[in-house]
Amino acid sequence: MSRRCEVTGKAVQSGNNVSHANNKSRRRFLPNVQSVMVQSDALGRSVRLRLSTHGLRSIDHADGLDNWLLKTRDDRLSPDAQRLKRQIRKARAAKAASA
Repeated sequence: MSRRCEVTGKAVQSGNNVSHANNKSRRRFLPNVQSVMVQSDALGRSVRLRLSTHGLRSIDHADGLDNWLLKTRDDRLSPDAQRLKRQIRKARAAKAASA
């Protein structure tokens, strides 16, 4: 599995370790990616996603997974998150039509 957040798209970056003598050697900066269960209110179930801790804070700030996915552009989301977004949009449309 790739080390990429499914919501924010945060991924591995590369750079240098720089010593006191200014010697440079290549290194990788890994994102803090966690496998978590997030509750979807529109679907009424929990969803397992690989999220960075930054992504978790962003979801909390947006008052839930549904709101975050609906306001985020599709090109920033993984294919699984895009599929989940379509399901949420469909569930909200069905709920609005029945009300």
